[in-house]
Amino acid sequence: MSFTVYQLSFLSSVTRKLQLHRPSLPLSIFLSKFLQKGKGYGVTHLCMRAHPLTSVVDVPEFDGEKIHDDVKATNRDNALRSAVSQVAGDFCKESMLSLHRFFTSRRAPIISTGSLKLDLALGIGGLPKGRIIEIYGREASGKTTLAIHVIKEAQKQGGYCAYLDVENAMDPSFAESVGVDTEKLLISRPDSAENLLSMVNTLTKSGSIDVIVVDSVAALVPQLELDVLIGGTQRDIQSQIMNKALRKIHYSLCHSSTIIIFVNQVRSNVTSGKVFERVEEVSCGGNALRFYAGVRMRIIRNRLIKEEDKVTGLGICVQVVKNKLAHEMKKADLEIQFGRGICRESEVLDLACEHGVILKEGSNYFIEGEILRDKDEAKLYLAENEAILDKIVATLRSQLFGRER
Repeated sequence: MSFTVYQLSFLSSVTRKLQLHRPSLPLSIFLSKFLQKGKGYGVTHLCMRAHPLTSVVDVPEFDGEKIHDDVKATNRDNALRSAVSQVAGDFCKESMLSLHRFFTSRRAPIISTGSLKLDLALGIGGLPKGRIIEIYGREASGKTTLAIHVIKEAQKQGGYCAYLDVENAMDPSFAESVGVDTEKLLISRPDSAENLLSMVNTLTKSGSIDVIVVDSVAALVPQLELDVLIGGTQRDIQSQIMNKALRKIHYSLCHSSTIIIFVNQVRSNVTSGKVFERVEEVSCGGNALRFYAGVRMRIIRNRLIKEEDKVTGLGICVQVVKNKLAHEMKKADLEIQFGRGICRESEVLDLACEHGVILKEGSNYFIEGEILRDKDEAKLYLAENEAILDKIVATLRSQLFGRER
């Protein structure tokens, strides 16, 4: 390609100006842009008029900025690739940086709690796998019952579960009445807090257990307390052990899909205010568990369920105090029947009528071609026909969460 004298003069002046104001812009990139686009930098307009002196003044800045940004982006991309390769070479494969690893699964894998209302309160349809869960509340409020229902749902999916009975209060007959297969349930009663937490860490690292239940944190006894007389131990040793153990367990949990459920008790903490004393409920085991937990649920017993003059169950309120995967501070009101666990029939009827799965006219319920005169008769029908109940639950879960389970 040949150039006129004016064009050469213009090219020389523009080159000197670019080198003066943008020394980082490679000359080769500028020349390639100059040859490809005659309009760039006002070449066509200025060369036709043959004003080399005004060409320096009228040079637009836009294309130079664009080229500079392209070069900068390319350098950043190359630097990122180099850093990722260095991380992969210097550290373990688990430290490999990859956006694909974080965004392949938009939904966290879950296990249902056995209650549709509670699954709704959790926001994602159940308890997330690979997380620490804390269930706490006062005595006889249904904490163990809820944990056993989670084990039942995990076994439905073919998973293996472990129940670490620190309180020595596990009733296999009750677990079987809820629906747990005790023949496939690992049950242990560790003799100290250190041994139990080490067992939890080992089972978690294996990746073969779906649900581990520790019942309860308040009953964990450190080995130091077992070796000395009562009253001769140092203060808060249990919270120190929990803090150290949870660091290791949480690291193991990052590479596992196990759900670890810590059942916990509460204690009353009296604090002095300016006007009057205030009583607060605090969970046992220190502050570490509440920080490491992905979900924290507080259970409150609010009423008794009676049939005639006989108490047959409890009414409880489960409040989601902490939830890292959805909105927190939601509540679910559940019913627990003695000897059977969570009463699914009542909440399934309410939700099914609300979402049109079951037709209700007046006090009559229409379920699978059957006409049932009132709610009690409908609940009894669902309790006696578990296959129909499971079908309705599957339909509701599909509508509410877009999941089969």
